[in-house]
Amino acid sequence: MIRQQLENEYREILQAYLKGKDEDQLYLAQQFSKVLVRKKIAPEDVIDIHRSSLEQMVELPELVRESFYLLTEVMIEYGNTYRENQMLRDKQQQMETEIDVAVSMQQSLLPEQIPSYPDLDIGIISVPAKQMSGDYYNIVSQTPKSFGIAIADIIGKGIPAALCMSMIKYAMDSLYTRYVEPATVLKRLNTIVEKNVEAGMFVTMLYGMYQIEKHCFRYACAGHEPGVVYRATEQKFADLDGQGLVLGVAQEVYYSSYEIDLQAGDYLILMTDGVTERKIGKQYLSRDALLQMMREEIGVSAQKMVDNLYKRLLAISDFKLPDDHTMMVIHRKF
Repeated sequence: MIRQQLENEYREILQAYLKGKDEDQLYLAQQFSKVLVRKKIAPEDVIDIHRSSLEQMVELPELVRESFYLLTEVMIEYGNTYRENQMLRDKQQQMETEIDVAVSMQQSLLPEQIPSYPDLDIGIISVPAKQMSGDYYNIVSQTPKSFGIAIADIIGKGIPAALCMSMIKYAMDSLYTRYVEPATVLKRLNTIVEKNVEAGMFVTMLYGMYQIEKHCFRYACAGHEPGVVYRATEQKFADLDGQGLVLGVAQEVYYSSYEIDLQAGDYLILMTDGVTERKIGKQYLSRDALLQMMREEIGVSAQKMVDNLYKRLLAISDFKLPDDHTMMVIHRKF
C-alpha cells in the first residue's frame, strides 16, 4: 500500500516535470526525497520506483530496462554500505557524547581552587594527553593546620578510567576523615579498588598529609612516582623514599608511611610518569636533565614553575604529549 502510494506520487511529479521542467517540480522532488528518507526507503527501491513509473508512462527499450536492473544491483550494495557507515557514525556520535559527559565528570572531581597558606606557595598543572585523562589529583581535608594530597595515575583509558577516578575520589572523601595514617588510607583504598575495577586496570598513587605548623609531610606510596624534594640550604635535589604495590592488584596489601620535613626555601615536587618518562627523539629524558630543568625554575612562583616546566618539556618532545602530564609543587616560603 505504501509502495503504491509512493509510486503514484512520484509518477505525478515526474510527469509534471517532463512536461514543464520548472523549479516547482524540482522543489516537490526534493520534498519527496525527504519523505523517502523518513519512511526508510532503500536506495535500490527508489531506483525501482523510478523504473516502474517510467514503464507506466512509456514503452522502455529493452536495453534501458536491463540497465535499470544493473543500477538496482549497484544501489543495493551502495545502500548496504551506506547503512553500515551510518551505524558507525551513530555509534561514534554516541561515544563522543559519552566521552563529553565523562570529561565533564572528570573536571568536577578535581579541586576548584588551590588552598592558600601564608608560608606556602602551591602550584598545580594537569594536562591530559587526549580528551580524557588517566591522571588524578586532589587536595583534601583542608584545615588551618593540615591538608591532604593525593596524586594518582589510573592505568587504563577512556570511560572506565573516568569511572575509576570517580570511585577513588569519593572513597578518599570517606577514608581521610576516618583514618589519619596515609599507609592505612592506601590499604583501605586498595581493598575498594581491587573489588571494583575491571581486570587489567590498576592505580598508582601517592597520598600524604602536610602538617602546616611542623612543615612535615607524611605520606605513603602505592607504586607511584615518589617525587623529589629540593633542599634550599644545600641547593640539591633528593628523591623521596617510597615503595608499595599498585592499587587493585592484590587483596591483602600493606603499605609503609614515610616522613620528610620542609625547611624555609625547600620545594616538594610531586608528579606522574607523564613528566618523568618524556622522550627526546628516541631517547628518554634523563633524571639529571629533568632535575636541571627544575633547578632553573627555582625562585619563580610555584604555579609559574609547573607551567614553565610543562611548556619546556612539551617543546623538547616536538610538542607531542604522549601521556597525561600532572605536577604539583609545594614551596615553603619561610
